[in-house]
Amino acid sequence: MNTSDHEVRVAQLEELPEGKFEVAVISPDGSQSKHTVTLSEQGHHQLTNGMASPETLLEQSFYFLLEREPKESILPSFDLLIIGKYFPEYEGTMRRILSADNA
Repeated sequence: MNTSDHEVRVAQLEELPEGKFEVAVISPDGSQSKHTVTLSEQGHHQLTNGMASPETLLEQSFYFLLEREPKESILPSFDLLIIGKYFPEYEGTMRRILSADNA
């Protein structure tokens, strides 16, 4: 699956409580999936050590997921840290990607 063909849009919507984001994944054919993702300040710090914005973390997390499963398999609503329970390499991968982005 070529994840570069997908577009990932992250938004902190005013009507959503703090720490909740809406993420849209748009395929080249125009189909899309929408997801509500919770990210606590503690979870953000755990995964980025403050080196990336929540939006960047969410975007990279979805590209990580898209490399492993189709957008239709991604849960419609979840806490971002749950990804590590399904994919043990997730946290290390995020730290590596996000620290490289800021190097």
